Amino acid sequence: MEGKLFSIDESDWHRIKLLFNSCVPLFIALGDKVRQQLVLDIAEGLASSEAGINVTDLSAKSQLSRPAISHHLKVLKDCGIVKPRKVGTQIFYTLSMDKNLEEVAELVRSIQTLMAKIYPDKNILGEGAPAKAIESPALAEA
Repeated sequence: MEGKLFSIDESDWHRIKLLFNSCVPLFIALGDKVRQQLVLDIAEGLASSEAGINVTDLSAKSQLSRPAISHHLKVLKDCGIVKPRKVGTQIFYTLSMDKNLEEVAELVRSIQTLMAKIYPDKNILGEGAPAKAIESPALAEA
């Protein structure tokens, strides 16, 4: 067998696989444009009221029916992106992404560490260099 170009511990591979698996529900939930818009609408609602936003207000912002919005909110709730809070007969939704963001950040750090081992001559981890914003081609077109 030829010599390896780089060495990755089996536990590193296993950790990255576990992190990917734990982030799958988040990626699936946020992979839908309707749910992306709902997250933005909830964030906008939070900007004007700490209570959050309810399904009636969300349906007024979109062309979706209340049942369709409720379905999407359930998906977002099940993966921990939104949190419902009942006030009287109304349910208000707020964002609750701390755990998800921590998992995604850990996944990104693990991938960066892996990439730094694969490409040791590149400044993958950005050590000693100022952090740069990532330019997205999709954002540049908007």
